[in-house]
Amino acid sequence: MSEPIQVTGMVLSVMPVAEYDKRVVLLTRERGKLTMFARGARRPNSTLMAATNPFVFGTFTVYEGRTAYSLVQADIREYFMELASFQPGVYYGFYFLEFADYYGREGTDEAQMLNLLYVSIKALLSEKFDNRLVRRIFEIKALVINGEYASTEQDMSPSARYVCEYIQGAAIAKLYTFQLKKEVLEELEHLMDSYLPRVLDRHFKSLEILEMMED
Repeated sequence: MSEPIQVTGMVLSVMPVAEYDKRVVLLTRERGKLTMFARGARRPNSTLMAATNPFVFGTFTVYEGRTAYSLVQADIREYFMELASFQPGVYYGFYFLEFADYYGREGTDEAQMLNLLYVSIKALLSEKFDNRLVRRIFEIKALVINGEYASTEQDMSPSARYVCEYIQGAAIAKLYTFQLKKEVLEELEHLMDSYLPRVLDRHFKSLEILEMMED
């Protein structure tokens, strides 16, 4: 058997397989996006049951097999269980996970994307920020990290242009430090609603649910 590998990451998605197992997709700092199997994780007495849920963040011990990774242990830092009671905030969170899954690749450096996920979910749980603003900050910064954001703010107001430039250049830890007036946020929303279909070729299920709830 190979040597155990420790990775720091967040669970992006989980799917039941076989009778008691789970298929887990994890975004990790060290190895990018990994797909792994957690044997027996659906058994009531499994130490992996709570650790193999979306949003869970921590250090995971895995073994690399010939065709797949196996998850054997987890030291969890955050479960984000309280997010489930936030409506529609939890669907913003699922959207962020899907967005990260879309761009994630095995073997790539995902430290920035992982940090963005973490602070964005923290922002969703804070009463200080409008979830609509958190979404647009996340989208812009995620596109910047993945090299897909081009400046398109020429026709925007100076305030909206400044916000976009700030998000592009700011350290991730400094992203969620401001509020916006309604009209500036609406400009930001219009910008991203126009821009995202040009760079993404996927419809996110969580976003469809979110938009239905908000309508």
